Amino acid sequence: MQVYFLWAAAVMSILTFAVHTFIGGSVVAGPLLKNTDLPKASKWLNYYTWHVTTIFTFSMGGAYAYVALNPNRPELVVFLTAVTAALSVLSAAVALKGNINPFRFPSTLLFATVSLLGLVALLVE
Repeated sequence: MQVYFLWAAAVMSILTFAVHTFIGGSVVAGPLLKNTDLPKASKWLNYYTWHVTTIFTFSMGGAYAYVALNPNRPELVVFLTAVTAALSVLSAAVALKGNINPFRFPSTLLFATVSLLGLVALLVE
């Protein structure tokens, strides 16, 4: 495994966390909480999933950094790379279902970049 790409994936993961938390928070979470049209359970379940993503994006940065420091744990990189690839595809699919350009959702490109860095780290010796 290539440790430099693991560090790049860790940095990109923290960037993803920061974009999600500090930019997305005001653009997405704030308006969600102000919305009075959604059913109460739907509104708060969406808010919950917002925080699940916050926790996951922060944790994936730490996990990639952990493997960069302990490169004998490639299974964690395989898991993170598969999950971030799936989340990128899911982001694009949801955008397309809503008739939105997939790259209008930052998650599409951010998760794809993290996944690609993880994949390259796995493949390059």
